[in-house]
Amino acid sequence: MIERVRAVLVTPDDRTLVIRRTRPGIPEYWVLPGGGVEPGDASREAALHREIHEEIAGKADIIRLLHTMESEGERQLFYLARISTWSFDDRTGPEFSAEGRGEYALEEVPLTMEGLDGIDLKPEDIVHVLQGAISTGSLGTGPSL
Repeated sequence: MIERVRAVLVTPDDRTLVIRRTRPGIPEYWVLPGGGVEPGDASREAALHREIHEEIAGKADIIRLLHTMESEGERQLFYLARISTWSFDDRTGPEFSAEGRGEYALEEVPLTMEGLDGIDLKPEDIVHVLQGAISTGSLGTGPSL
């Protein structure tokens, strides 16, 4: 089974970092930073740290596993994390130079119902998880998460 890790990266001003994807012939959409767990990764969390470094040249403090989604042959693990520094200009992920992959743009979105409603975040299931956590206050944003 393929495993992927993604992060809901909460910035110091309680926004989240998302990557806007623009690809030919497909309406633009947004994804959370992350990617595949590789055989050399010591753990899922190590894979997430590697992906965050590759995709946004950032270092995050992983708080907890937020949600797990499984579909045929794939498991996605979504983590809640705090991040204070990043540099999209210094990203190193191999996908950024691959031909035909389209454009990637890092954006900060308010971690609110309105903020999430304003983008087409994929996969849709994580939107429902985040909206539920926001509405019940269980996301725990704030200085201590």
